[in-house]
Amino acid sequence: MPGLAPYPCLLPTTVVGSHAWPGWYCQAQEAITQGLYGPKDIEELRRDAVTVAVEDQQRAGIDVITNGEMGRLDFNLGFYGAFTGLRALPLERRLGAPAHDQRPRYEIVGELHAPHGLGVVEEFLFLKSIARARIKATIPGPFTLAGRLTGGDRLEIAERLVPIVRRELERLVEAGCNHIQLDEPSFACYPEGVEDYVRLFNATVAGIRATISTHLCFGNYKARAVAARRYRPLFPKILEIAADELILEFAGREMAEINLWKEFGAEKRLAAGVVDVKSSYIESPEEIVRRARLLLEFVPAERLALCPDCGFSQTARHIAVTKLRSLVEGARLVRAELS
Repeated sequence: MPGLAPYPCLLPTTVVGSHAWPGWYCQAQEAITQGLYGPKDIEELRRDAVTVAVEDQQRAGIDVITNGEMGRLDFNLGFYGAFTGLRALPLERRLGAPAHDQRPRYEIVGELHAPHGLGVVEEFLFLKSIARARIKATIPGPFTLAGRLTGGDRLEIAERLVPIVRRELERLVEAGCNHIQLDEPSFACYPEGVEDYVRLFNATVAGIRATISTHLCFGNYKARAVAARRYRPLFPKILEIAADELILEFAGREMAEINLWKEFGAEKRLAAGVVDVKSSYIESPEEIVRRARLLLEFVPAERLALCPDCGFSQTARHIAVTKLRSLVEGARLVRAELS
């Protein structure tokens, strides 16, 4: 990887990936499933939704933004249509309280290919054309993508996905992207395979000339976790991952485990979650300041960024936007203290 690109400022603010859907976008998705939109209508709709997400982030003052992942329908489910060799399976459960067994799954019935790519390059180019703030591209990694696929061992399936994801990373760099967030939240959900995860991740990004971030979390479908919310089982092995920055959730866990960073002498950047996306409670700027001060006891300011715990796709938009404003104001106050 090239030299690590500097942060745009001290204690920069960023987002994890997805943005909250406007109400009209939710209604439009229903219309699409009913066949009421043509391809051009869908393209226009998604570009409008990305524009809204970008403006929400920029008006709040976020330093490093994304496209809000607005065209994906879900963090990773929107990608499976790009693959050959898959067959959709019926949902395991449709009724009752929401949980991960209500998310679609696919059976592997042939060779896995993505002949037209995964669409992330096209997302990046549109974001680049409209953004005023610094940008990054986000893409789920092979192990996370393998999580909704059946027809073999998950790690073996992930290894088959490595060249597909890697080619998308290469195309991103060719398109001018210098900051890629390769997300593997499933690592933290199944920590017993951490040695395999490090090998898999490093093989995926080897030689990719960009700053690499990765997000590790515990699931956020309908604002619900899918695993025990503990990072310790990943440490210290996870620090061997070839990522310049780890993006971890802390706010929803009352800032637990921040001591891991100092305990194991981590030298990577940390983008720390100081906003709880799974709660409607809106943190005040003063609360962001308190959380940032605690982080600074364990992480040097020059290696620390502030962000939400996870994406905002499961959060009401008015709540998400207000949380972003608090995040930005809290970061501003702490910067003033440091200077």
